[in-house]
Amino acid sequence: MKQKIYDILKGKFLIADDAMKNWRMLLFLSFLAIIMIASSHNAESKVHEIAKLSNEVRELRTQFVDGRTELMQLKMESSVMEKMIKKGIKRPTQPPQKIIVKN
Repeated sequence: MKQKIYDILKGKFLIADDAMKNWRMLLFLSFLAIIMIASSHNAESKVHEIAKLSNEVRELRTQFVDGRTELMQLKMESSVMEKMIKKGIKRPTQPPQKIIVKN
């Protein structure tokens, strides 16, 4: 048992007479390791991209809410009246009249 462990540590299984099957297995395992590393790298880059896009969505949602709040304030009748008074336009005293066109 001790001798087999020493042979593995020294690498004798790579230079023995039946070493070709060992080399094939090592190449196969190396290929699988490279695929696993590439796959994990790809998944990690996607996680970073998702986090970046989530932050961007959160920021755009905040801008949307701010813009909607500002629009609501601008559409309020009191703010429109203030701006019209500054320009010299007053509220009419008579209600609007309907214009009917006859052919």
